Amino acid sequence: MTARVIGRRSFDFDRQVAVMAVINRTPDSFYDQGATFALDRAVAAALTADAEGADWIDVGGVPFGRGPWVSPQEEIDRVVPFVTEVSAKSDVVISVDTNRAEVAQAAIAAGAAVINDTSGLGDPEMAGVIAASSASVVLTHSVGPWREEKPAAHFTDVVHEVQEYLAERVERACAAGIPRDRLILDPGHDLDKNTLHTLELTRRYAELQQLGLPLLAAVSNKDFIGESIDRPKQERLHGSLAAMVVCIMNGARIVRMHNVAESVDAVRMTEAILGWRDPVRLEHNTHPTRNV
Repeated sequence: MTARVIGRRSFDFDRQVAVMAVINRTPDSFYDQGATFALDRAVAAALTADAEGADWIDVGGVPFGRGPWVSPQEEIDRVVPFVTEVSAKSDVVISVDTNRAEVAQAAIAAGAAVINDTSGLGDPEMAGVIAASSASVVLTHSVGPWREEKPAAHFTDVVHEVQEYLAERVERACAAGIPRDRLILDPGHDLDKNTLHTLELTRRYAELQQLGLPLLAAVSNKDFIGESIDRPKQERLHGSLAAMVVCIMNGARIVRMHNVAESVDAVRMTEAILGWRDPVRLEHNTHPTRNV
């Protein structure tokens, strides 16, 4: 992987992990249950995340999981004012979590640098919208339509099937005119997968590096963590950080997290252990012992 310019920031994914903060402009979000639904609260949360060290802000106007239908215009009304305000106040990378091409187009026009498409180009117009812009796109593995009840998850080999799906989406994106250096891949932890599938995906995450593109890990506070250690959503921070570090050690270069300050510390410490960044200061046992 080489260095990339995304929005107004540069990243060297050979030696750097980007922390993506999650902001939900929805009344029924999975984790915060509408805490940042109001525009002023969402913008304030984004600027706080930036101050805490986030490299990236991901805003969504419709949750992935099942729930009431939201019109494309309502989704635009939720995300575009946010993108406009945050991009005017910060150079942080802004991505918009949407499966709709018309929402993506409006978001990019407002200043979004990335479209985080959890449907993996499910909208047939999405690839064209991205190709006609300078935006990057996150291609995510999921199965079937969003916001709907689905059958129980089944995979013969979850990692192999996710890898095949993502490779096909990369081909589709490139055929539509999106350069490879604007593609990011997300295997979709918990998306249409049960906990055993997601644990195996995490354990074998390194195999996804064969695709040759930056990998995103969206593990924060998800149900596979709650089911693995028997914790409700608000008590999954430690499990989330453990899953995040495992993914980084196995190739993740963007991590999508709710608890920004704690995640930034864990990421920067992991980078230091890997020798990718120098300590902020070097004092311990660096001075000769003085005789008293």
